[in-house]
Amino acid sequence: MHSSIIPATLAMAAAALSLTGCGGSDQTNTTAPPAAASSSAPPPLPAAKAYSNEDLRAIVAGLKDAQGQELIVAPAAQIDQGMIAARELLKTAVITPESCGVLIDNNTQVPEGSTYAAGATLAGKAKTATVVTVFSVQDPSVMTAQFEKSAAALNDCSTYTIELQGKKVTSELKPLDAAVQADKSLAALTIQTTPTGQKQVCNVTVTGVKGNLAVTVMKSGAVGAVTAADAPELAKLVNTALAAG
Repeated sequence: MHSSIIPATLAMAAAALSLTGCGGSDQTNTTAPPAAASSSAPPPLPAAKAYSNEDLRAIVAGLKDAQGQELIVAPAAQIDQGMIAARELLKTAVITPESCGVLIDNNTQVPEGSTYAAGATLAGKAKTATVVTVFSVQDPSVMTAQFEKSAAALNDCSTYTIELQGKKVTSELKPLDAAVQADKSLAALTIQTTPTGQKQVCNVTVTGVKGNLAVTVMKSGAVGAVTAADAPELAKLVNTALAAG
């Protein structure tokens, strides 16, 4: 895959997810607490694992696509530049219905302290590209909130349009079933249609979230070269990446 596509795909595709702790008092109480009180107190939850960019790049570097090709890992600086460019471009975008803009906003907003990595492979004969993004946040609740908004939009935005620089593209979005071993998951097929009515780009995206780690795999290509039948192979990549985390 051409490396210039990787940052934009991270910005557009990636983003999807899960801390509390209990404290005690230094005060001494000579009265024994009721049994019910001690049994009803919830146990403290473990802190979310911290992932560095290097940790996530190692996960991506260890993956292979369905054809056995190793992923080419994108340089961190290139990913950052791609996300900045995508955000700037989308400032002028007009999305209809407006509520479907959450599908774009969630994937271009990077919470402070987040870490991420991306890699890709290109199937030259089929002319398809597979991009994997691995994303981690410090506060899992941020990822949960983003995931829930995206999940709602996935059901409500079966068709939406994006107008950029005077050109309007219509996207058809269809939820898919995928065997993802995660706390939360999403899968969808997207077909884009140009203003002339030509269906030219097809994407299948599968996302899985475990704790504060999210993995998104997108396969894109011409209509017919990428279909809903590709979802299982993408789910396997998601499961492998989450297991490596």
